[in-house]
Order: sequence, then structure tokens, then C-alpha cells
Amino acid sequence: MNSRTADHHVPGAPAARVRFDTRVAVMLSPDLLPWQELNVTSFLMSGIATNGAGLVGEPYRDGDGNEYLPMLRQPVLVFTAGAVALVAARTKALERGMALAIYTRDLFSTSDDEANRAAVAAVASADLDLVGIAVRGPRNAVDRLTKAASKHR
Repeated sequence: MNSRTADHHVPGAPAARVRFDTRVAVMLSPDLLPWQELNVTSFLMSGIATNGAGLVGEPYRDGDGNEYLPMLRQPVLVFTAGAVALVAARTKALERGMALAIYTRDLFSTSDDEANRAAVAAVASADLDLVGIAVRGPRNAVDRLTKAASKHR
């Protein structure tokens, strides 16, 4: 799978390429610890996954009939971006009405969802200490938002 196509293969059927009209991207601050990167990405992606119809596929089933939760239908690109790039991407995504999730440094010290929302609400948008954002939108618009970022390693 690459960032432009996804292989969906059913055993015994010819492979088909799917080109998505939208792109999902996560941008993370470069100063996060590994556990923080995973934590922030997980929270941000939960926001994207719950944002709209058709984003999540069907449940998975193994050969024994056990059912597993569905996942997003398209690839997610993960980038690293400094504070200036995170703020610029957030601003542009808001201006363009794109689906957007944010994670601020304050959320590392909160204990629940209500406290998370209160921590964000207490800070003016220009003063948010962003450590990550996730965005979903038209491919070319997301590509422009992530231009100042580098692919996460």
C-alpha cells in the first residue's frame, strides 16, 4: 500500500486498485516521546474515524468466524512538523472547513474526556500549544497542508 492507492484483494479475485478522493494525515511535534507519539496519534485518529459516514469499513472475520472491529478504509499518512507548521496547518484546515482533530500539550496532564475539553476551551486558539493534529480532506488540500512537514520515521 502506498499513499495514493490501496490494494483490496479478495482471495481468488483479481486485485483492484482504489484511489481515494480524500486523504487522512496526522502531523506530530518532533519533541514527543515515543509513547506520546502513539498516544497522540491514537486520540487524533479516533476523532477522524468518528467524523463521517463511509470512513470505516466492514468488520473483519477470520477463517474461524471470529469477528473483529472495522478499521478506516484508507491509508493514514503520519508526518512530523514543528510548531509553526502545526499552527499553519491547523489554521488552513479550519479556513477550508476540513475535518480536524487537535491534541495540545496540556492534554498529557488531564485525566478524562471532560477535562480534555475543558483544557482546550481554556486557551484561545492562537495560544494552543499543539503537539499534533489530524486532518481529512481533499487529497490536494491535505497535500498542501502537509508540505512543510516530513514523513514520520
